Amino acid sequence: MSARNVLFLMTDQHRVDTLGCYGNPVARTPALDGLAAEGTRFDRFYTPTAICTPARASLFTGLHPFRHGLLVNPERNGGARDEVADEHPVLAAPLLEAGYNMGHVGKWHIGRERGPEFYRMDGEHLPGALNPFHHPSYERWLKEKGHPPFAVRDAVFGKAPNDSGRGHLIAGRLEQPVEATVEAFLADRTLELLEGYARDFHDSGRRFVLSCHWYGPHLPYLIPDEYYDMYDPERVPLPASMAETFAGKPDVQRRYAEYWSADHFDADAWRKLIAVYWGYVTMIDDQIGRLLAALRELGLWDDTAVMFTADHGEFTGAHRLNDKGPAMYEDIYRIPGIVRVPGAPAQAVDEFVTLIDLNPTILELAGLPAQEPCDGRSLLPLVNGERPEWPQEVVTEFHGHHFPYSQRMIRDRRHKLVFNPESVHELYDLETDPHELHNVYTAPSYAGVRREMTTRLYRELLRRGDPAYTWMSYMADIGTGRAADVDGVADEVS
Repeated sequence: MSARNVLFLMTDQHRVDTLGCYGNPVARTPALDGLAAEGTRFDRFYTPTAICTPARASLFTGLHPFRHGLLVNPERNGGARDEVADEHPVLAAPLLEAGYNMGHVGKWHIGRERGPEFYRMDGEHLPGALNPFHHPSYERWLKEKGHPPFAVRDAVFGKAPNDSGRGHLIAGRLEQPVEATVEAFLADRTLELLEGYARDFHDSGRRFVLSCHWYGPHLPYLIPDEYYDMYDPERVPLPASMAETFAGKPDVQRRYAEYWSADHFDADAWRKLIAVYWGYVTMIDDQIGRLLAALRELGLWDDTAVMFTADHGEFTGAHRLNDKGPAMYEDIYRIPGIVRVPGAPAQAVDEFVTLIDLNPTILELAGLPAQEPCDGRSLLPLVNGERPEWPQEVVTEFHGHHFPYSQRMIRDRRHKLVFNPESVHELYDLETDPHELHNVYTAPSYAGVRREMTTRLYRELLRRGDPAYTWMSYMADIGTGRAADVDGVADEVS
């Protein structure tokens, strides 16, 4: 395969079930549906951790979160790394060395201070986790375009559990036309870079990797009326997991439900909030459509691979939760993943893959080897229709948000085990309980599955060098035989 340009599109906190190509019969997402129809839709695509900074740092470095050390978002940092270590590999370095144009527009959130400019990429560091409504660049763009400033009405808040007043902002009506939104601003900035890169490509053959990362559909859902009212709440089904009782599950989940005041909203209110979330997805899809149309207009379509994914999912009421947090449900760990490479077959792929795999995939598209070390593997064999030997499970990790909280998860085609050192562990039979409502970890009939999955998780953490294995060595049911030598000296002590 000859080297390709790459247009990389990413959203934040994006549920798989909001997209038509993943089965939503109501939400309108023609741009991404069309991309999936021409490319590979990955049906078992997972984030390595369901929180922004660690997931994005894993994409950028090709390393598991425990290895790169950016374990939490900077805004909630309790002592973890704030920036990628200088000795770690980063995606930009080999591409720039190979002569690629490389640009980044939109959400960065890989560390606190270092943005794309630090890594010699074209683009501006827009810091923070949420839409930069008051960033000077955006406000200057609004004035240049003659657009009205940011303003919101009819804001929807939760209720703070401590009775101190209103809780989190969840949604609101944006008093701007779609042309004035941050989403349109980011698309405009991406188009500016794309047009320059197209000239370089046609004039000298210089290739590019260009990323556009939107901040949405992460809450709060602040969108214009056109999208706020796009979907009839009566056509929105409530998540089946709203029947959650938290029985037999870690108490932190119930506490997180209180923190987000999920039960403050009744069924009708939740249907409206989910409908607004879908509207946000469609608004971003419309901006994606602008970029895909530009690829064709600029004569780049046959020379450019396009990737779409998200850093993680969102609850939007599922399991009586909102946002994300210390609960390793499919709602926030399974993410959309679409890869369209010119000449590759249109297909759906059922193998387990992760966000980390996109790092060596981009490098291989550029004709470059994966960096060392790298915890991912290129997806191009799968995209090209090959069926190589592939892992039949996925292992993910979590280190906390708002407070430290360690979890590890292993999921295969039927079962999911969540190891919670602080609390009760979780085991779900996804064939009989697809909504993960019933924790069968202590059920006698699942004892064999529990031990087998625990042992597999332990062995994978040990292989990776994830320090979480040291707790499992003595505290988990990993069968008979000596626990792992966690200090490296046990064999020398009689």
